Amino acid sequence: MPVSVTMPRLGESVTEGTVTRWLKQEGERVEADEPLLEVSTDKVDTEIPSPAAGVLTRIVVGEDETADVGSELAVISGDGEDAGSSEPAPAAQAQAEPEAEAEPEPPAPTTPSTEKPVEAEAPAPQTASASSGEGTDVKMPALGESVTEGTVTRWLKQVGETVEADEPLLEVSTDKVDTEIPSPVAGTLLEIKVPEDETADVGAVLAVIGSADAAPAAAPEPAPKPQAEAPKAEEPKAEEPKAEAPKPAPQAEAPKIESAPAPDIAPSAPSTPAQPAAPAAESVKANGAGDAGYLTPLVRKLAADKGVDLSTLTGTGVGGRIRKQDVLDAAEAAEAAKAKPAPAAAAAPAAAATAPKAAAAKPSPSPLRGRTEKLTRTRATIARRMVESLQVSAQLTTVVEVDVTKVAQLRNKAKADFQAKHGVKLTFNPFFALAAVEALQQHPVVNSSIDLEAGTVTYHDAEHLGVAVDTPKGLIVPVIRDAGDLNLAGLAKRIADVADRTRNNRIGPDEISGGTFTLTNTGSRGALFDTPIINQPQVGILGTGAVVKRAVVVEDPNLGELIVPRSMVYLALSYDHRIVDGADAARFLVTLKERLQGGQFEYELGL
Repeated sequence: MPVSVTMPRLGESVTEGTVTRWLKQEGERVEADEPLLEVSTDKVDTEIPSPAAGVLTRIVVGEDETADVGSELAVISGDGEDAGSSEPAPAAQAQAEPEAEAEPEPPAPTTPSTEKPVEAEAPAPQTASASSGEGTDVKMPALGESVTEGTVTRWLKQVGETVEADEPLLEVSTDKVDTEIPSPVAGTLLEIKVPEDETADVGAVLAVIGSADAAPAAAPEPAPKPQAEAPKAEEPKAEEPKAEAPKPAPQAEAPKIESAPAPDIAPSAPSTPAQPAAPAAESVKANGAGDAGYLTPLVRKLAADKGVDLSTLTGTGVGGRIRKQDVLDAAEAAEAAKAKPAPAAAAAPAAAATAPKAAAAKPSPSPLRGRTEKLTRTRATIARRMVESLQVSAQLTTVVEVDVTKVAQLRNKAKADFQAKHGVKLTFNPFFALAAVEALQQHPVVNSSIDLEAGTVTYHDAEHLGVAVDTPKGLIVPVIRDAGDLNLAGLAKRIADVADRTRNNRIGPDEISGGTFTLTNTGSRGALFDTPIINQPQVGILGTGAVVKRAVVVEDPNLGELIVPRSMVYLALSYDHRIVDGADAARFLVTLKERLQGGQFEYELGL
């Protein structure tokens, strides 16, 4: 019995997901729990495993399309059912044989029609009527939360042209994202209902695609006259040498059938007859320039940021499409090549060594200069939530200066043994995190949430610590649950673990929600302090600045006031003034400051 693959619920409040990549294609076999596709939400990217073993007989939601939680993504049939799912293929072959006269294997029922051009025209009207009733609608997908409509900015295929399943069909723009909509099936574009620059509601039909066997029928729709049918019968004959060129028979049939209607409907497009000369995937891979028409905005932006020439890449996606990983691999290879200047430097004379120094003195400008581009989905979500946070809560920031010299000394003394024992580096973050959760236990008002509509405030009974992580996609905040139950080593390992998995898109969707307080290391890039924005519905966020050495006046019991070098850091607490008063914030920061300046972490470090 066929098994439906549905969109799972990928975390709290997640109602939809976008299919970013199919790891299996229609007709391929997949094992139970084997990764089947990749899905992206506004919180996390993850792989979806196959719920059963069998053959992927139908892909319902193409790449770059968005589907609601619980909706059908694909259909997997058992081994015995696979033959049934592939029945349309022989049917398409049976109809292709009368027109092309190139396949001698199953000629029994079709030989009489292949011998007479008049009979070859007879089944065409029947196919046309079938295609008009059995065509697949291409609908406007839901491209993000609260998106109700989209504008067609460009059709990548025209009426009469053939399209492969998952091949980009059109480009759509919304107020949140620009993206490409892939074809849900393979076949011929029979009708475009929404032209370029027009707007359509989510769920509206944008176009109609007929099956592969309906491709010849798309051409005679506007011309049922005998004169229009005559050249149609001649064109499949002209395609006979092209059908013999590709070695695999199934791949040869698709270009052979699809090439017929293109000259009938769009004779002015000389590129259409040239495409069937090779399978679509091979032609795209062979032509780097052709890939540029099938690039997502994300890939274009990434290539520009990394300085990668897209015309030099061979895509690994469907139909040779260039993907994000292809660009990242090329950029990594380029960086590796730059990191090996030894042979050139050894061969160059000493005088030539001055040229690189002069060039390095003036770094090249960023490729983003002078560009205007659409926001990514992640960046748009971050922007919306940051504005909402400022609108729904009364935020202000209190800053204290903390002397962490004792912490720095303990860290230098223990970091080598700590890494050898626990497998992670000992940074300042675990010290800040431990002191913060201890302070939250003493000042639960900072670890609360407020509901003005219900007139309630909830003081949480656990410290679920969010840790802001800088990623190429933007700032993402994974959550360390029950952080108050962890010691210094436990926090160090958990922080390193969630940060690594977040940067590598391996964080689970449930791990980036449910936080009660957030810690953000604004000093990781050298900033002394900033005023962080609260991550709703929390009421507090602590920003830790850079730890720097500078001259500080200290009080010595014997010598009085002295000016000595100390390791100093600014801690900035942004809080919701609707529930947290300035005195509450100050008391929380003083508790935090005393814990860090006391530096009593010897027990935690095993010293």
